[in-house]
Amino acid sequence: MNTASDTSAKTGALAGLRVVDISRILGGPYCGQILGDHGADVIKVEPPQGDDTREWGPPFKEGVAGYYLGLNRNKTGMRLDFSTQAGRDVLMGLLEGADVLIENFKTGTMEKWGMSYEALSQRFPRLVYCRVSGFGADGPLGGLAGYDAAAQALGGIMSVNGEAGGSPLRVGLPVVDMVTGLNAALGIMMALHERESSGHGQFVESTLYDSAVSLLHPHAANWFLNSKRPVLTGNAHPNIYPYDAFPSATVPIFMAVGNDRQFALMSKHLGTTWHEDERFTSAGGRSTNRADLRALMEAALASHDGAKLAEDLMQIGVPCAPILSVDQTLQHPHTAHRGMLVEIGDYRGIGSPIKLGRTPATYRKAPPAKN
Repeated sequence: MNTASDTSAKTGALAGLRVVDISRILGGPYCGQILGDHGADVIKVEPPQGDDTREWGPPFKEGVAGYYLGLNRNKTGMRLDFSTQAGRDVLMGLLEGADVLIENFKTGTMEKWGMSYEALSQRFPRLVYCRVSGFGADGPLGGLAGYDAAAQALGGIMSVNGEAGGSPLRVGLPVVDMVTGLNAALGIMMALHERESSGHGQFVESTLYDSAVSLLHPHAANWFLNSKRPVLTGNAHPNIYPYDAFPSATVPIFMAVGNDRQFALMSKHLGTTWHEDERFTSAGGRSTNRADLRALMEAALASHDGAKLAEDLMQIGVPCAPILSVDQTLQHPHTAHRGMLVEIGDYRGIGSPIKLGRTPATYRKAPPAKN
Protein backbone atom coordinates (compact mmCIF):
# COMPACT_ATOMS: atom_id res chain seq x y z
CA MET A 1 0.00 0.00 0.00
CA ASN A 2 1.38 3.41 -0.97
CA THR A 3 0.64 6.05 1.65
CA ALA A 4 0.88 9.82 1.31
CA SER A 5 4.44 10.66 0.38
CA ASP A 6 6.53 13.17 2.27
CA THR A 7 8.54 13.51 -0.91
CA SER A 8 7.90 16.83 -2.59
CA ALA A 9 6.62 17.04 -6.12
CA LYS A 10 10.04 18.57 -6.83
CA THR A 11 11.42 15.02 -7.15
CA GLY A 12 8.89 13.83 -9.74
CA ALA A 13 9.61 13.35 -13.43
CA LEU A 14 7.38 16.36 -14.15
CA ALA A 15 8.70 18.51 -11.31
CA GLY A 16 8.39 22.20 -12.15
CA LEU A 17 5.60 21.66 -14.68
CA ARG A 18 2.49 23.70 -14.01
CA VAL A 19 -0.83 22.43 -15.38
CA VAL A 20 -4.15 24.26 -15.33
CA ASP A 21 -6.89 21.65 -15.62
CA ILE A 22 -10.27 23.22 -16.39
CA SER A 23 -11.74 19.96 -17.70
CA ARG A 24 -14.59 18.03 -16.15
CA ILE A 25 -16.00 14.48 -16.07
CA LEU A 26 -13.38 11.82 -16.96
CA GLY A 27 -10.88 12.01 -19.85
CA GLY A 28 -9.45 15.44 -19.03
CA PRO A 29 -9.36 14.97 -15.23
CA TYR A 30 -7.71 11.56 -15.64
CA CYS A 31 -5.05 13.16 -17.83
CA GLY A 32 -4.47 15.81 -15.15
CA GLN A 33 -4.18 13.16 -12.44
CA ILE A 34 -1.58 11.24 -14.47
CA LEU A 35 0.53 14.41 -14.73
CA GLY A 36 -0.01 15.25 -11.07
CA ASP A 37 1.05 11.79 -9.89
CA HIS A 38 4.39 12.33 -11.59
CA GLY A 39 5.16 15.65 -9.99
CA ALA A 40 3.31 18.31 -11.99
CA ASP A 41 1.69 21.14 -10.06
CA VAL A 42 -1.93 20.72 -11.18
CA ILE A 43 -4.56 23.37 -10.48
CA LYS A 44 -8.06 21.99 -10.99
CA VAL A 45 -10.50 24.76 -11.82
CA GLU A 46 -14.15 23.76 -11.53
CA PRO A 47 -17.28 25.71 -12.47
CA PRO A 48 -19.20 27.32 -9.60
CA GLN A 49 -21.44 24.25 -9.22
CA GLY A 50 -18.45 21.90 -9.25
CA ASP A 51 -17.45 19.05 -11.53
CA ASP A 52 -20.54 17.00 -12.48
CA THR A 53 -18.92 13.80 -11.22
CA ARG A 54 -19.03 15.06 -7.63
CA GLU A 55 -22.69 14.03 -7.77
CA TRP A 56 -22.25 10.69 -9.60
CA GLY A 57 -23.08 8.39 -6.71
CA PRO A 58 -23.69 6.73 -4.41
CA PRO A 59 -21.33 5.93 -2.86
CA PHE A 60 -20.35 9.27 -1.38
CA LYS A 61 -17.69 10.41 1.08
CA GLU A 62 -18.58 13.63 2.86
CA GLY A 63 -20.90 14.56 0.03
CA VAL A 64 -18.43 13.77 -2.79
CA ALA A 65 -18.94 10.76 -5.07
CA GLY A 66 -16.33 8.05 -5.42
CA TYR A 67 -16.39 8.69 -9.18
CA TYR A 68 -14.87 12.15 -8.65
CA LEU A 69 -12.43 10.94 -6.00
CA GLY A 70 -10.95 8.38 -8.39
CA LEU A 71 -9.86 11.01 -10.93
CA ASN A 72 -8.69 14.12 -9.10
CA ARG A 73 -5.92 13.51 -6.57
CA ASN A 74 -2.68 15.52 -6.58
CA LYS A 75 -4.53 18.68 -7.59
CA THR A 76 -5.16 22.02 -5.94
CA GLY A 77 -8.83 22.94 -6.28
CA MET A 78 -10.59 26.20 -6.99
CA ARG A 79 -13.80 27.37 -8.70
CA LEU A 80 -14.25 30.03 -11.34
CA ASP A 81 -17.10 31.26 -13.51
CA PHE A 82 -15.66 31.77 -16.99
CA SER A 83 -18.86 33.40 -18.19
CA THR A 84 -17.73 36.44 -16.21
CA GLN A 85 -14.81 38.71 -17.02
CA ALA A 86 -13.58 38.35 -13.46
CA GLY A 87 -13.35 34.57 -13.81
CA ARG A 88 -11.53 34.82 -17.11
CA ASP A 89 -9.10 37.35 -15.65
CA VAL A 90 -8.19 34.93 -12.87
CA LEU A 91 -7.57 32.19 -15.42
CA MET A 92 -5.28 34.51 -17.39
CA GLY A 93 -3.30 35.03 -14.21
CA LEU A 94 -2.97 31.28 -13.70
CA LEU A 95 -1.80 30.82 -17.27
CA GLU A 96 0.98 33.39 -16.85
CA GLY A 97 3.08 30.75 -15.13
CA ALA A 98 1.57 27.64 -16.69
CA ASP A 99 2.99 25.13 -19.17
CA VAL A 100 -0.19 23.21 -19.97
CA LEU A 101 -3.90 23.92 -20.20
CA ILE A 102 -6.39 21.02 -20.33
CA GLU A 103 -9.99 21.77 -21.33
CA ASN A 104 -13.00 19.85 -22.62
CA PHE A 105 -15.67 22.49 -23.11
CA LYS A 106 -18.21 22.14 -25.89
CA THR A 107 -16.93 23.29 -29.27
CA GLY A 108 -17.13 27.06 -29.57
CA THR A 109 -17.34 27.77 -25.84
CA MET A 110 -13.70 28.74 -25.32
CA GLU A 111 -13.85 30.77 -28.53
CA LYS A 112 -16.94 32.59 -27.26
CA TRP A 113 -15.03 33.53 -24.12
CA GLY A 114 -12.05 34.77 -26.14
CA MET A 115 -9.89 31.87 -24.92
CA SER A 116 -9.37 29.82 -28.08
CA TYR A 117 -5.98 28.25 -28.71
CA GLU A 118 -5.24 30.93 -31.30
CA ALA A 119 -6.00 33.72 -28.83
CA LEU A 120 -4.13 32.16 -25.91
CA SER A 121 -1.10 31.20 -27.99
CA GLN A 122 -0.63 34.85 -28.93
CA ARG A 123 -0.38 35.79 -25.29
CA PHE A 124 1.32 32.58 -24.06
CA PRO A 125 3.43 31.26 -26.95
CA ARG A 126 4.97 28.42 -24.89
CA LEU A 127 1.59 27.11 -23.69
CA VAL A 128 0.65 23.54 -24.60
CA TYR A 129 -3.11 23.67 -25.04
CA CYS A 130 -4.82 20.26 -24.79
CA ARG A 131 -8.42 19.85 -25.85
CA VAL A 132 -10.32 16.68 -24.97
CA SER A 133 -13.56 16.25 -26.89
CA GLY A 134 -15.97 13.69 -28.20
CA PHE A 135 -15.50 14.03 -31.95
CA GLY A 136 -13.35 17.07 -32.65
CA ALA A 137 -14.59 20.45 -33.84
CA ASP A 138 -15.40 19.66 -37.48
CA GLY A 139 -16.39 16.83 -39.79
CA PRO A 140 -19.70 14.92 -39.94
CA LEU A 141 -19.84 14.50 -36.16
CA GLY A 142 -17.81 17.59 -35.25
CA GLY A 143 -18.93 19.53 -32.23
CA LEU A 144 -21.21 16.86 -30.81
CA ALA A 145 -20.99 16.05 -27.12
CA GLY A 146 -18.99 12.95 -26.34
CA TYR A 147 -19.79 10.20 -23.86
CA ASP A 148 -17.96 6.93 -23.35
CA ALA A 149 -20.93 4.70 -24.18
CA ALA A 150 -21.73 6.61 -27.36
CA ALA A 151 -18.08 6.40 -28.42
CA GLN A 152 -18.08 2.66 -27.77
CA ALA A 153 -21.20 2.33 -29.92
CA LEU A 154 -20.08 4.55 -32.81
CA GLY A 155 -16.47 3.41 -32.60
CA GLY A 156 -17.27 -0.26 -33.25
CA ILE A 157 -16.30 -1.51 -29.77
CA MET A 158 -19.78 -2.64 -28.73
CA SER A 159 -20.18 -4.57 -31.98
CA VAL A 160 -17.41 -6.99 -30.98
CA ASN A 161 -18.27 -7.20 -27.27
CA GLY A 162 -20.92 -9.69 -26.23
CA GLU A 163 -21.83 -13.36 -26.34
CA ALA A 164 -22.10 -15.11 -29.69
CA GLY A 165 -25.67 -14.87 -30.91
CA GLY A 166 -26.50 -12.20 -28.34
CA SER A 167 -26.65 -8.42 -28.38
CA PRO A 168 -23.68 -6.02 -28.48
CA LEU A 169 -22.60 -4.91 -25.01
CA ARG A 170 -20.89 -1.87 -23.59
CA VAL A 171 -17.55 -2.72 -22.04
CA GLY A 172 -18.19 -2.49 -18.30
CA LEU A 173 -15.52 0.18 -17.80
CA PRO A 174 -15.23 3.69 -19.28
CA VAL A 175 -12.38 2.35 -21.38
CA VAL A 176 -12.68 4.97 -24.14
CA ASP A 177 -12.66 7.85 -21.66
CA MET A 178 -9.63 6.41 -19.89
CA VAL A 179 -7.67 5.82 -23.09
CA THR A 180 -8.57 9.33 -24.26
CA GLY A 181 -7.02 10.66 -21.04
CA LEU A 182 -3.90 8.57 -21.60
CA ASN A 183 -3.65 9.76 -25.20
CA ALA A 184 -4.02 13.35 -24.01
CA ALA A 185 -1.19 12.88 -21.51
CA LEU A 186 1.00 11.29 -24.19
CA GLY A 187 0.26 14.12 -26.61
CA ILE A 188 1.13 16.70 -23.98
CA MET A 189 4.47 14.97 -23.33
CA MET A 190 5.24 14.99 -27.07
CA ALA A 191 4.40 18.67 -27.35
CA LEU A 192 6.54 19.54 -24.33
CA HIS A 193 9.45 17.60 -25.79
CA GLU A 194 9.11 19.41 -29.11
CA ARG A 195 8.94 22.73 -27.25
CA GLU A 196 12.47 22.13 -26.01
CA SER A 197 13.77 22.66 -29.54
CA SER A 198 11.23 25.08 -31.02
CA GLY A 199 10.48 27.19 -27.96
CA HIS A 200 6.78 27.11 -28.84
CA GLY A 201 3.78 25.30 -27.44
CA GLN A 202 1.11 23.80 -29.67
CA PHE A 203 -2.46 22.55 -29.84
CA VAL A 204 -2.97 18.95 -28.68
CA GLU A 205 -6.24 17.17 -29.36
CA SER A 206 -7.49 13.86 -27.99
CA THR A 207 -11.00 12.71 -28.88
CA LEU A 208 -13.15 9.85 -27.68
CA TYR A 209 -13.98 8.88 -31.25
CA ASP A 210 -10.34 8.64 -32.36
CA SER A 211 -9.46 6.71 -29.21
CA ALA A 212 -12.31 4.24 -29.74
CA VAL A 213 -11.33 3.60 -33.37
CA SER A 214 -7.69 3.15 -32.35
CA LEU A 215 -8.70 0.28 -30.03
CA LEU A 216 -10.18 -1.90 -32.79
CA HIS A 217 -7.22 -4.28 -33.06
CA PRO A 218 -7.24 -7.02 -34.32
CA HIS A 219 -10.73 -6.60 -35.77
CA ALA A 220 -9.77 -3.69 -38.02
CA ALA A 221 -6.62 -5.47 -39.22
CA ASN A 222 -8.68 -8.56 -40.02
CA TRP A 223 -11.27 -6.53 -41.91
CA PHE A 224 -8.61 -4.77 -43.96
CA LEU A 225 -7.48 -8.22 -45.15
CA ASN A 226 -10.72 -10.16 -45.64
CA SER A 227 -13.53 -7.53 -45.68
CA LYS A 228 -15.54 -9.75 -43.33
CA ARG A 229 -17.54 -7.97 -40.65
CA PRO A 230 -16.40 -9.13 -37.19
CA VAL A 231 -19.00 -10.99 -35.15
CA LEU A 232 -19.62 -11.42 -31.45
CA THR A 233 -17.46 -14.19 -30.00
CA GLY A 234 -18.01 -13.78 -26.26
CA ASN A 235 -14.77 -14.27 -24.38
CA ALA A 236 -13.13 -16.07 -27.30
CA HIS A 237 -10.44 -14.42 -29.40
CA PRO A 238 -11.28 -14.01 -33.11
CA ASN A 239 -7.86 -15.22 -34.26
CA ILE A 240 -6.34 -17.66 -31.76
CA TYR A 241 -7.54 -20.55 -29.60
CA PRO A 242 -7.75 -21.60 -26.81
CA TYR A 243 -8.03 -17.96 -25.78
CA ASP A 244 -11.29 -18.15 -23.89
CA ALA A 245 -13.01 -18.53 -20.52
CA PHE A 246 -13.65 -22.06 -19.27
CA PRO A 247 -15.53 -23.50 -16.30
CA SER A 248 -13.72 -25.70 -13.80
CA ALA A 249 -14.77 -27.65 -10.73
CA THR A 250 -14.37 -24.51 -8.61
CA VAL A 251 -13.96 -21.15 -10.33
CA PRO A 252 -14.05 -19.97 -13.96
CA ILE A 253 -10.63 -19.49 -15.51
CA PHE A 254 -9.30 -17.77 -18.60
CA MET A 255 -6.88 -19.65 -20.79
CA ALA A 256 -4.75 -17.44 -23.09
CA VAL A 257 -2.67 -19.87 -25.15
CA GLY A 258 -0.86 -17.90 -27.85
CA ASN A 259 1.54 -20.36 -29.50
CA ASP A 260 2.30 -24.02 -30.16
CA ARG A 261 4.76 -24.33 -27.27
CA GLN A 262 2.24 -23.08 -24.74
CA PHE A 263 -0.43 -25.39 -26.15
CA ALA A 264 1.86 -28.39 -25.86
CA LEU A 265 2.73 -27.50 -22.27
CA MET A 266 -0.95 -27.20 -21.37
CA SER A 267 -1.86 -30.43 -23.14
CA LYS A 268 0.87 -32.40 -21.38
CA HIS A 269 0.07 -30.86 -18.00
CA LEU A 270 -3.53 -32.01 -18.38
CA GLY A 271 -2.33 -35.48 -19.36
CA THR A 272 -3.65 -35.35 -22.92
CA THR A 273 -2.22 -35.78 -26.41
CA TRP A 274 -4.10 -32.88 -27.98
CA HIS A 275 -0.80 -31.36 -29.10
CA GLU A 276 -0.28 -34.41 -31.34
CA ASP A 277 -3.76 -34.24 -32.89
CA GLU A 278 -3.43 -32.90 -36.45
CA ARG A 279 -6.50 -30.70 -35.88
CA PHE A 280 -4.67 -28.80 -33.16
CA THR A 281 -0.96 -28.85 -34.03
CA SER A 282 -1.01 -25.34 -35.53
CA ALA A 283 -2.53 -22.05 -34.40
CA GLY A 284 -4.67 -21.95 -37.53
CA GLY A 285 -5.91 -25.46 -36.93
CA ARG A 286 -6.83 -24.75 -33.33
CA SER A 287 -8.73 -21.62 -34.37
CA THR A 288 -10.57 -23.43 -37.18
CA ASN A 289 -11.42 -26.44 -34.99
CA ARG A 290 -12.15 -24.47 -31.84
CA ALA A 291 -15.55 -26.10 -31.21
CA ASP A 292 -13.95 -29.57 -31.07
CA LEU A 293 -11.12 -28.34 -28.88
CA ARG A 294 -13.46 -26.54 -26.49
CA ALA A 295 -15.52 -29.67 -25.97
CA LEU A 296 -12.39 -31.63 -25.07
CA MET A 297 -11.14 -28.92 -22.73
CA GLU A 298 -14.44 -28.49 -20.92
CA ALA A 299 -14.54 -32.22 -20.19
CA ALA A 300 -10.93 -32.23 -18.95
CA LEU A 301 -11.23 -29.11 -16.81
CA ALA A 302 -14.44 -30.21 -15.09
CA SER A 303 -12.48 -32.15 -12.47
CA HIS A 304 -9.85 -29.50 -11.75
CA ASP A 305 -9.61 -26.83 -9.06
CA GLY A 306 -9.48 -23.79 -11.35
CA ALA A 307 -7.37 -21.57 -9.10
CA LYS A 308 -4.78 -24.31 -8.49
CA LEU A 309 -4.68 -25.28 -12.16
CA ALA A 310 -4.23 -21.66 -13.24
CA GLU A 311 -1.37 -21.20 -10.77
CA ASP A 312 0.34 -24.39 -11.94
CA LEU A 313 -0.01 -23.49 -15.62
CA MET A 314 1.35 -19.99 -15.06
CA GLN A 315 4.36 -21.50 -13.30
CA ILE A 316 5.24 -23.54 -16.41
CA GLY A 317 4.71 -20.64 -18.80
CA VAL A 318 1.08 -21.05 -19.90
CA PRO A 319 -0.97 -17.83 -19.52
CA CYS A 320 -3.98 -18.76 -17.38
CA ALA A 321 -5.78 -17.06 -14.52
CA PRO A 322 -8.88 -17.35 -12.36
CA ILE A 323 -11.49 -14.72 -13.19
CA LEU A 324 -11.52 -12.45 -10.14
CA SER A 325 -14.10 -9.92 -9.02
CA VAL A 326 -13.09 -6.28 -8.51
CA ASP A 327 -12.83 -6.68 -4.72
CA GLN A 328 -10.75 -9.84 -5.11
CA THR A 329 -8.35 -8.02 -7.44
CA LEU A 330 -8.03 -5.05 -5.08
CA GLN A 331 -7.27 -7.43 -2.19
CA HIS A 332 -4.84 -9.57 -4.16
CA PRO A 333 -1.34 -9.37 -2.61
CA HIS A 334 0.25 -8.56 -5.97
CA THR A 335 -1.90 -5.44 -6.29
CA ALA A 336 -0.34 -4.05 -3.13
CA HIS A 337 3.11 -5.31 -4.11
CA ARG A 338 2.93 -3.37 -7.40
CA GLY A 339 2.04 -0.15 -5.59
CA MET A 340 -1.42 -0.04 -7.12
CA LEU A 341 -3.16 0.90 -3.87
CA VAL A 342 -2.88 4.43 -2.50
CA GLU A 343 -3.82 5.92 0.87
CA ILE A 344 -3.75 9.64 1.65
CA GLY A 345 -5.35 10.08 5.04
CA ASP A 346 -8.76 8.46 4.68
CA TYR A 347 -8.63 8.63 0.88
CA ARG A 348 -8.03 5.36 -0.96
CA GLY A 349 -7.41 5.02 -4.68
CA ILE A 350 -5.68 3.19 -7.50
CA GLY A 351 -1.99 3.92 -7.99
CA SER A 352 -0.25 5.05 -11.15
CA PRO A 353 0.44 2.28 -13.68
CA ILE A 354 3.45 4.25 -14.98
CA LYS A 355 6.55 3.11 -13.10
CA LEU A 356 9.75 5.17 -13.26
CA GLY A 357 12.84 3.86 -11.49
CA ARG A 358 14.49 7.10 -10.41
CA THR A 359 11.53 9.47 -10.21
CA PRO A 360 8.49 7.39 -9.22
CA ALA A 361 4.98 8.70 -8.85
CA THR A 362 4.15 10.27 -5.50
CA TYR A 363 0.80 10.73 -3.81
CA ARG A 364 0.67 14.05 -2.03
CA LYS A 365 -2.87 15.42 -2.05
CA ALA A 366 -6.30 13.87 -1.74
CA PRO A 367 -8.84 15.16 -4.28
CA PRO A 368 -10.16 18.69 -3.61
CA ALA A 369 -12.82 18.57 -0.92
CA LYS A 370 -16.38 19.75 -1.38
CA ASN A 371 -16.51 23.51 -0.93
